Amino acid sequence: QVQLVESGGGLVQPGGSLRLSCAASGFTFSRYAMSWYRQAPGKERDFVAVISSPSGTTMYKDSVKGRFTISRDNAKNTVYLQMNSLKPEDTAVYYCNTRIGASNYWGQGTQVTVSS
Repeated sequence: QVQLVESGGGLVQPGGSLRLSCAASGFTFSRYAMSWYRQAPGKERDFVAVISSPSGTTMYKDSVKGRFTISRDNAKNTVYLQMNSLKPEDTAVYYCNTRIGASNYWGQGTQVTVSS
């Protein structure tokens, strides 16, 4: 079955960096686009970034452009989110996502807290 496992979250000061990872299994990873979403307390889950395959075309939420970079390693079945210049408003649970046919798959999420 499809499994997505996020890691790399934590507590970081404003201006700091984190790299999130999402290890995928149970499907042909290289065939599908992969996305990152986030959900802040009391808010809906929100799109952050997506990367296609095999071209690697990327798209980002406007508020993270120039600060976040999504990438993938098809040999390792892993998608990454490099987050630089973090702001308190980036605090959220970050989720990995893929869509296969009519089904949407999510990881368990990893907490990112940006605070001094």
